[in-house]
Amino acid sequence: MIDIKKDDDFIKELLNRHEGETLDFKQSVNKPSRIARTMIGLANAQGGQIAVGISDQKKITGIDGEEEIYMIEKANREFCSPPVDLAFDLYEVDFLDNQILEEELYILIINIPKSNHDHYFKNHDGTLTKYIRKNDQTLPEK
Repeated sequence: MIDIKKDDDFIKELLNRHEGETLDFKQSVNKPSRIARTMIGLANAQGGQIAVGISDQKKITGIDGEEEIYMIEKANREFCSPPVDLAFDLYEVDFLDNQILEEELYILIINIPKSNHDHYFKNHDGTLTKYIRKNDQTLPEK
């Protein structure tokens, strides 16, 4: 079980940031292969954070923290070669647009350090592709 943090200032600051080379917003992890590419791209570039439970339009949608962590760890095992170093922070949000919510929402922050070695995406055919984060996109390195 992961400790739940509460830091309204951090959440407000996060929502004021833009997606870029070190930050990506994901509403949820519904495709392990997609989150794996983003994790690899961040590790191969400057490192960064993925905020799960926030849409691209910066709307807090909330998530089930344990389910998302399970999916992310599964993606890391199945699609990342070698696996990416990850650290998780789970935040409770009880406000939205300056209004108190009746039921709290949760946001998962995946912290990914810059790696000292290359990481690759394991394709279904067994080949490996190196991804890198450029601006707000994760792209195969050419």
